[in-house]
Amino acid sequence: MTAEPVKTRPVDTLHAPNASESIRPTRRVFINDLVLECLIGVYRHERDGAQRVRINLDLTVFETPAPIDDKLSNVLCYEEVIIKVRNLATAGHVNLVETLAELIAEMCLAEPDVKLAKVRVEKLDVFADAASVGVEIERSN
Repeated sequence: MTAEPVKTRPVDTLHAPNASESIRPTRRVFINDLVLECLIGVYRHERDGAQRVRINLDLTVFETPAPIDDKLSNVLCYEEVIIKVRNLATAGHVNLVETLAELIAEMCLAEPDVKLAKVRVEKLDVFADAASVGVEIERSN
């Protein structure tokens, strides 16, 4: 009596982590409670003026193999990220907080060594009885 061969599932090469990436150390870079005025919303009254949004970012960044050496050039600069988020959020009208969150995540993931971007976008002045409404997404390279 012979044993049946074990069936294996094909390897998902699109989603399989690179061996070197799976062991690379990471750090989290975060930006909390960045409040900006932007043109956002689908309703007529939201198109007539800017409204406040709060943006929170939590980025997982691969550490470089070289030492930091206390040099800004060796890490992800959160000031540069904030400037890019400001420029993106104030570039023109966006209908949905989901769209703004996706644009911000895409921008963050374009940064070298950013592995994962968690983005939260909240509209602050929509309902008198709610502190905020919005969306949180998580995207990765």
